[in-house]
Amino acid sequence: MYKATIAITLRPSILDPEGKTVHRALENLGYDPVEQVRMGKQAELWIDVETEAEARRLAEEACDRLLANPVTENYEISLASVSEEEVREMAQ
Repeated sequence: MYKATIAITLRPSILDPEGKTVHRALENLGYDPVEQVRMGKQAELWIDVETEAEARRLAEEACDRLLANPVTENYEISLASVSEEEVREMAQ
């Protein structure tokens, strides 16, 4: 079993109004050293397959078909092997 953690971010050329709003709010709170904010999303998939290569293939396919918009977003996949016990703990 593998856990795929997927970070989905806007491509650099895409405007990020949510990031601009958060940046202004941080400035108002005194976080002046923060130069820029880009917002994104994260997905976690638990994939029950035998190999890391198969888990990566399925995670990439899920990103390409549903989780990320290929026109406006990039994604990065991190994989970790997890035990059945860890999966049960997460389900509680």
